[in-house]
Amino acid sequence: MSTVVSQVRFERRPVVVVMGVSGSGKSTVGAELAGCLGLTFLDADDYHPETNVAKMSRGIPLTDEDRWPWLGSLGRAMRDESMNTGGVVATCSALKRAYRDHLREHIGVPMIFVLLDGDRETLYARMQGRKNHYMPPSLLDSQLADLERPDPDEPAVTVSIKKTVAQIVSDLEASLNMPAP
Repeated sequence: MSTVVSQVRFERRPVVVVMGVSGSGKSTVGAELAGCLGLTFLDADDYHPETNVAKMSRGIPLTDEDRWPWLGSLGRAMRDESMNTGGVVATCSALKRAYRDHLREHIGVPMIFVLLDGDRETLYARMQGRKNHYMPPSLLDSQLADLERPDPDEPAVTVSIKKTVAQIVSDLEASLNMPAP
């Protein structure tokens, strides 16, 4: 797993999607990164329709048809926030390239995906340790099976979840070369 080494140049404040399977730490890293960058944080979980949450709560994996409306809602919210404030940090599993393409189309401004990457054992242990989350550990394998790692032509970096949240955020903050305010 690689870490962030090079810088990404943004002509405006960054639009970042922290992605990965459940248990990778998307919400924790995303909220912390948004705070460090002075950007609004949007959690994709807040954009799921109740039917999706109910389905996942019962241990049933979402289908592409379940995900399209959710991705559209999140993409529109990211676009609106980016237009209002110049940038945004959001979380989204973004498991497939088609989902990432869909988000890019809805957002319409340059953006970058950050894949939080880890092994199954670590992810499963994290999921088992969570309290009051609708996503059961039994769905981890379906998410890992659906995960299409970003291709080299996609605006994305991969970061190991073996690092601390502070290390991950520090690396990302340093790599997002933002213009002076």
